[in-house]
Amino acid sequence: MRPALFLPLLFFAAVASFVLALAAGSQGLEPAVAWQALLGDADSLEREVILGLRLPRALAAFGCGALLALAGAMLQALLRNPLADPFVLGISGGAGAMVLLAMLAGLSGLLLAGAGLAGALLSLAVLLALAWRGGLLPHRLLLAGVILSSAWGALVTLILALAPDAPLRGMVFWLMGDLSGVDPANAALPPLAAVLALLLAWPLARGFDALGQGETAARALGVAVGRLRAGALLLAAAMTTLAVLAAGSIGFVGLVTPHVLRLAGLRRHRLLLPGCVLAGGTLLLLADLAARTIAAPRQLPVGAVTAAIGAPLFLWLLARERR
Repeated sequence: MRPALFLPLLFFAAVASFVLALAAGSQGLEPAVAWQALLGDADSLEREVILGLRLPRALAAFGCGALLALAGAMLQALLRNPLADPFVLGISGGAGAMVLLAMLAGLSGLLLAGAGLAGALLSLAVLLALAWRGGLLPHRLLLAGVILSSAWGALVTLILALAPDAPLRGMVFWLMGDLSGVDPANAALPPLAAVLALLLAWPLARGFDALGQGETAARALGVAVGRLRAGALLLAAAMTTLAVLAAGSIGFVGLVTPHVLRLAGLRRHRLLLPGCVLAGGTLLLLADLAARTIAAPRQLPVGAVTAAIGAPLFLWLLARERR
């Protein structure tokens, strides 16, 4: 199959997954009933289930998955390393740790968002300081990210140990990835941010492709490598922060999604970037559907579901590349 034809398939898969997420749950609904509820023609209870609960959660899940997958694809292109993603580099860990500190201090709203962004930017600044040796060394950046991620994990453990009992369960659940507390008024923000991020990342696709041939070749082709890396890293940090704020710390979406799409033939970033938005959103949408239906009426952390899917899949991808 031609790579360009793969994008329409991803789009239809995303639409089908979205419809399934609206119809399925502890109270199953027919897709036609879910559609009627969206149009306002269903019973009040069905409208409340769809419009008040499932639609906001589905929007947030798709948007967060799209943001994480897009950030992962950009970081892997920048570092020319398939192991790079916001979770591995410690960017999501920094945002999550600062959000937990803000929660512990009783902050909310924009202050909470500001704390998350500050954590992500702090992680980015530390990574650049550790990896800069007359230029950005990708292998040092990845190593520094692994160490920084461990440091943030230690801080998170300390925060949870000192937290009062009342908010502790909610903090732990959010930390593992949780979409149950999505505010319906802000549910459309992650998918809108994913569209905006794609529009901002699209002009960088040629630079990402050139960088895959090495920095020297990229500069020879007229790519301003320094500006490309600075802009893409800042954009990846902002996308990660928004995803962490909406859904907590979720791993493997940004790591696995670009790998799968490259295996499918989407190697050029003008196709890979929009493919990551569609595939990453679909992956987290289906993972969240599983999280709220497997043990219904109890809900599982969506981060645990993505890890259960992503870890074996990534191991299989590594084994496949060795052959």
